[in-house]
Amino acid sequence: MVKASYWRCFVWMLLLLVGPIAAPAQEKVEIDAQAPAEPFPHFWEQMFGSGRAILTLRESYREDMRAVKQVADFRYVRFHAILHDEVGVYNEDEHGNPVYNFSYVDQIYDGLLKNGVRPFVEISFMPKKLAFNPDALHPFWYKQNVSPPKSMERWDDLIKHFAQHLVDRYGIAEVSQWYFEVWNEPNIDFWNGIPRQRSYFDLYAHTARDLKSVSPQLRVGGPATAAAAWISEFLRFTSENHVPVDFVSTHGYADDTVQDMFGTNEDISMDDRVCRAIAKVQGQIKSSATPALPLFWTEWNVQGQLDARDTTFVGPALANTVRQCDGLVSMMSFWTFSDVFEEGGPIAKPFEGQFGLRAKGGINKPSYYGYGLLHQLGEQRIVNNSKNVIVTKTTDGGLAIAAWNLVDPGQHGNRRTINLVFSHVPGNAHISVQRVDADNGNVLKAYEAMGQPVDPTPAQVEQLNRETALAAPEDKTLQGGKLELDLMPNSLVVIKVQR
Repeated sequence: MVKASYWRCFVWMLLLLVGPIAAPAQEKVEIDAQAPAEPFPHFWEQMFGSGRAILTLRESYREDMRAVKQVADFRYVRFHAILHDEVGVYNEDEHGNPVYNFSYVDQIYDGLLKNGVRPFVEISFMPKKLAFNPDALHPFWYKQNVSPPKSMERWDDLIKHFAQHLVDRYGIAEVSQWYFEVWNEPNIDFWNGIPRQRSYFDLYAHTARDLKSVSPQLRVGGPATAAAAWISEFLRFTSENHVPVDFVSTHGYADDTVQDMFGTNEDISMDDRVCRAIAKVQGQIKSSATPALPLFWTEWNVQGQLDARDTTFVGPALANTVRQCDGLVSMMSFWTFSDVFEEGGPIAKPFEGQFGLRAKGGINKPSYYGYGLLHQLGEQRIVNNSKNVIVTKTTDGGLAIAAWNLVDPGQHGNRRTINLVFSHVPGNAHISVQRVDADNGNVLKAYEAMGQPVDPTPAQVEQLNRETALAAPEDKTLQGGKLELDLMPNSLVVIKVQR
């Protein structure tokens, strides 16, 4: 009795110190396979961002592009600095006359098209010899010039020659399927025109009219701003001045501040900020003189605290963003598909919290496999009320369901149990289950066990990718039309129910 009394006392004191052990969260989700479905285009995987133009000539870049296309099948890629001096587009002869050279431009776009990807052309930055201020260099490692042109007439001539060259080389039937976006984030330090907004609007107007003068079929848009800024003003300007605009583009990241994105001091979770900003911009478009313009979110990513972008957190955060943003945006461009990326200089080692789906050397991150899982979703969505589940119909008449357990970086999360209850599906239907979590598709453990090499050899990269590649889907059957999922923190699961 004495020992039992001491034991009860010990347990009581332990509970006082650490609190009760939390039971796994429980959720029941009912799925009717014959419920009405709505179109569900894969807006989150049709475009990716990728650093700057000259990087596309590297084999490492193209290998990463091909690898990501295998899991996401993206159609467009966007990058900065097609007019940077390292691409060699603009020069002047001894008399000060413009000299154009599109040799590297051709190699850049040829390489994309050869791999089944079209360019989403960001028209930036300023060639130094065309710059009003040749010394207006951005602090990024590659020192792009962010000055307005010294002559708007020469800028017009450059853009017309650039667009005409593309049409001559690739044909209008091809180039009319591209998009042309004027500049990058002109509301911050990527543009130093004075006053900033008015000078950018002038640049946009000239560029849009230049492109349309080459062919009305060329599609142009902007303002490509940071933190969802300037949309109403931009659309008012284009409407009042009859300036061509075929789409609206802007940016917003999960860890952008609420003040920057919304101009308020609201308490908005980082997990909700991107789609709240998209809804805000969509409202601004709808209330403008051009309410039918498509919205392209040409840069975004999940929050990056504690190097979260290298972890399994990305999959559930991506799925949660897809759930919230469905129906609000035409395309979202995840920044970036690859850590072949040099804004701060060459990447020193893998897994420093960079933006991409593949780490230095071509190592597949958990986010790579997360994209691969969500790619399997169908293109018809059955609406449900869960914040942790997306239900879709596949083209073969089956179901594809994503379920997740999202836990923010630095937070202590618990396991989550989700009970899926099906109707209009055989009670013993065959299903498959595939997941990314701490034990599946997570390369960080294997990399640590390898000793965390700074410069992994090709053999080590191959080993890491082989050891952490997703296993074949696990085959199961429903039990009385039900499936119980046990999800560890930051796990993402895709369940496919056969027809």
